[in-house]
Amino acid sequence: MGAGRSPADPAPAGETDGQGGRDEGASEAPASGEAADGQGGSGGSGGSGESGGSAGRSDAAPADGPASAGRPRRSRRFPRFTRDTARPEGGGRAASGDAPAPARQWPLLTVLCAAGLGLLIVVLDPFEQAFRIGTILIGGALITGAVLRWVVPSVGMLAVRSRFTDLVTYGVMGTLIVLLALVAQPDPWLDVPILEDAVRFTIR
Repeated sequence: MGAGRSPADPAPAGETDGQGGRDEGASEAPASGEAADGQGGSGGSGGSGESGGSAGRSDAAPADGPASAGRPRRSRRFPRFTRDTARPEGGGRAASGDAPAPARQWPLLTVLCAAGLGLLIVVLDPFEQAFRIGTILIGGALITGAVLRWVVPSVGMLAVRSRFTDLVTYGVMGTLIVLLALVAQPDPWLDVPILEDAVRFTIR
């Protein structure tokens, strides 16, 4: 029989190693288990993340689908604020872009110079019948503008509206001014019986 050993005595080397081995194995087992549990947990969380991501993609796809597929419809109403205006028909340069500005706008300058000369004659009244001649010159300038609008393809700034509207405006105004100058009293250059009857009827 072996002698008893007190707790204070040191244990033999073999027994100490055996106990240490058992303790190390016991300590390693939970660690590996914890690692396994951690991997399982991470795998579970990864699986849930992937399922959540796929669910998010599946939810986002229908929301983005109609927006990308269908384009917004353009309204046929006129805009509230006009940002630009279309150039009228025939409103391009009357000369090439290399020419100076007066040459590019010669139709408008022709009409303005003729009308200005007529106004100057009317204001200065340098000779007899200056009022009549100056007024006829103004009406003739407007008629010239109508002719240029009809003949010249591009008249620059002389084009205000469409060609038809400009023709009617310039032609009617010029013709009326010339007629009023011809029938002006005293000593009218043109006798129109209808106008005389209308004036007599009105004066009565």
